[in-house]
Amino acid sequence: MSEDYCGVKFSVDFIKKSAPKSSTELKQLIKWCHFFDKHQLAPPYPDGSAGNLSFRINPEKNEFIITGTQIGLKNNLTENQFVKVIDVDFSNLKIKVNGFIKPSSESMLHWAIYNVRPEINAIFHGHSLEILEKAKENNWTITKNEVPYGTPELVKEVLNIIDNQDFVILKNHGFLAFGKTMEEAGNLCKKAIF
Repeated sequence: MSEDYCGVKFSVDFIKKSAPKSSTELKQLIKWCHFFDKHQLAPPYPDGSAGNLSFRINPEKNEFIITGTQIGLKNNLTENQFVKVIDVDFSNLKIKVNGFIKPSSESMLHWAIYNVRPEINAIFHGHSLEILEKAKENNWTITKNEVPYGTPELVKEVLNIIDNQDFVILKNHGFLAFGKTMEEAGNLCKKAIF
């Protein structure tokens, strides 16, 4: 990750102060969070981990559950560390959520991807120097420009390259894996590191 983390770059409108309900899907997401931590796909920093994971709740909508901002993925994660994103207003940089904490700084990116790729139900984003170094030899698609995290500019860069891609590199930043299921997205990450 080429820049230091300084928090989310949008305002959050808490519709309900309630955590996502425990479910099979949330337990599966927690399992993948721990995998990301164990294999340094979301390296720890003082206040959390550098990465975020989400799954779509309803195939008819863009609503999704995502890791909260500044949480450590190795921790004993509970429902309170996840947030339900209901809507994103790009023009005003505002996100509507249910939860107790702010959603990940890349929530706008996840929302935009779910919006243009309705077949995707899971998005895993991490930071791995090993993966970035292997990008060219593996012929992974890479964003053209390096732009700051958590911004509409990053969203545009990603939307320009994802078409039918299921694994992409954010130039000098990290990677994104997409899947119809969390297992699919996670297996793409496994392939990238093993």
